[in-house]
Amino acid sequence: MEILHYSAFTTDPDGGNQAGVILPADTLDSRQMQAIAAKLGYSESAFLSPRADGSFKVRYFAPAAEVPFCGHATIAAAVALARKTGPGPLTFHTAVGEIPVVTRELDGILTATLTSVDTKVVEPAPELAVRLLAALRLRPQDLDPALPLLISFSGNWHPMVPVASAAILAGLDYDFAALEALMAEQGWQATVSVMYRVDGHTFEVRNPFPPGGVREDAATGSAAASLGGYLRHLGLVALPADVTVHQGHHMGRPSLLTVHIPETGGIDVSGSAVPLDV
Repeated sequence: MEILHYSAFTTDPDGGNQAGVILPADTLDSRQMQAIAAKLGYSESAFLSPRADGSFKVRYFAPAAEVPFCGHATIAAAVALARKTGPGPLTFHTAVGEIPVVTRELDGILTATLTSVDTKVVEPAPELAVRLLAALRLRPQDLDPALPLLISFSGNWHPMVPVASAAILAGLDYDFAALEALMAEQGWQATVSVMYRVDGHTFEVRNPFPPGGVREDAATGSAAASLGGYLRHLGLVALPADVTVHQGHHMGRPSLLTVHIPETGGIDVSGSAVPLDV
């Protein structure tokens, strides 16, 4: 068994979101996986168990809990496999369903593209939206009046909270305990995506992650897929569309996520990943 250390959605080991990639993991039980993830301390780690057909069963653990799906650890795991056996298609079997991934190499840089499960978007009850804003320490006037607060699913449910300015996003200072309790109550197992629309195809985002025991995620692939579903649901982009997501620079770990939004079906999220010297 190998424990590999990667940073996803970056070409710089000092950027991106760090992840453990554990391969093969078929001899580990849930308790052991959780202990390894907690010891690594990355926002998530991917545990891969090879299957006879060449695909992989994948489970994802944050330091505090298992999560159904993790985008950045998927990108990290795919690039790690491509470094071992060469680029090409992969299939990951996850708790939320089958996730196809394609790895490519261009000019010596390996990238991976995952396709999420199909998305869906719902509107929160007004009182829930009020409680969410209170936990985020945001006021109604802090929100972008042109974009609604909705909850988008791409394997995980991500509340999508659009703020009115880059300054508001930069000043985000939420109540960890209050948000953790609210997310547990609602069954939200991943992150809240607080976002600022720079232009029609460019977003800056920050992702609090209390369910995983993490203050903030430096790059969140599943939230990027949920953003794609959110934009498609609202008809805010002409389809098919490509959107750029910048994340992590508020933490000193800049990340770049590319989102392709087709007319129907899952959302494609692409990025590079690099091994860490640990």
